[in-house]
Amino acid sequence: MLITVFGLGEAGSLIASDLAEAGADVQGFDPAGVPTPRGVNRHELPATAVKGSRLVIAATAATDAQRAIAQAWDEIRRGTIYADLSTAPPGLKQDLGETAALRGLPFADVALMAPVPDNGLATPSLASGPGAEAYAGIVGELGGEVEVIGERPGEAAARKLLRSVVTKGLAALVIESLEAAQAHGETRWAWEHISGLIESADEPFLRRLVSGTSHHVDRRLVEMESARSFLEDLGVGPNMTSATVESLRRIRDEGMSGVSIPE
Repeated sequence: MLITVFGLGEAGSLIASDLAEAGADVQGFDPAGVPTPRGVNRHELPATAVKGSRLVIAATAATDAQRAIAQAWDEIRRGTIYADLSTAPPGLKQDLGETAALRGLPFADVALMAPVPDNGLATPSLASGPGAEAYAGIVGELGGEVEVIGERPGEAAARKLLRSVVTKGLAALVIESLEAAQAHGETRWAWEHISGLIESADEPFLRRLVSGTSHHVDRRLVEMESARSFLEDLGVGPNMTSATVESLRRIRDEGMSGVSIPE
């Protein structure tokens, strides 16, 4: 089976080489001077890279997603599955799906849900869109791990970004706390305490954090205002802490009527 990979950066190169190792005939294209992955037939032009392909995988940044699908528009044959792996807003995935439909390309919105360097092609992923089932079938036979969640482009992207609010926000919170801890001379204690807190966290713990916010909002607001003042005294920019203060003020004034915890 002939598969084309647009984008041979970190994620694309690992996925492409794994596809080749699994027995696929892999063609690749990337305008940047990145190394050619093992087992990949790299082309100088995107148009030649897609000829005869059964599946085109775009492993590009979200800012390049529209350019990726347009770069070989006239050469991608009708019926070819087009899978976009970028981390992009659901609206952009919907636009890409509409663009693909004009050419008769079954579109798959694919969200990679774990680090590709640790997993390669086997990176757990979600897929949605008209081409999701076909994409999952092809990649699954070659060693991929794909869960199809719907027929609308953007559904997979939405789930990933909902999680990203927490995972990337958590990283920013930890970084800000460590900056303050270093300024205060308590880096080791802070790291060990935060690590232990995250390691021991479970569903009841998360439920208590969320459900207790409205009930204890006044106390928590005073506590976080104190934390912000402390960081400012240390010379650390309290960006995430200030955001928490503003969030607590909004909850104090407006409540949490828009938030419900599943039973």
